[in-house]
Amino acid sequence: MAGKTGGRGGKKSVSRSSKAGLQFPVGRVARYLKKGKYAERVGAGAPVYLAAVLEYLCAEVLELAGNAARDNKKSRIVPRHVQLAIRNDEELSKLLGSVTIANGGVLPNIHSVLLAKKSAKKESEA
Repeated sequence: MAGKTGGRGGKKSVSRSSKAGLQFPVGRVARYLKKGKYAERVGAGAPVYLAAVLEYLCAEVLELAGNAARDNKKSRIVPRHVQLAIRNDEELSKLLGSVTIANGGVLPNIHSVLLAKKSAKKESEA
């Protein structure tokens, strides 16, 4: 009988993602690396490492975006929360500096020169 079970008493196949303890698909990343022609050959560890890095980045962005959503008293993450999360984090902002997020808006920022001076008000009253 041919197939994934083989002739060893019907062992069940275990995915490379579960072997590595990852949620991201190692097999799919390996397929994309091979089909993308980034190199003639792709080692066994490269897709595992890349999937782990992608999973870490995704988890980091989602955690910060979830915090931004909670700060705005929302239960759903929208692009605005992702934008706020990325731009308020120094390293993520540097990594995604040239990226535009659709419906993300901009960070709230008013230049200090444009703000009214409190000292001028106090002098005029006295």
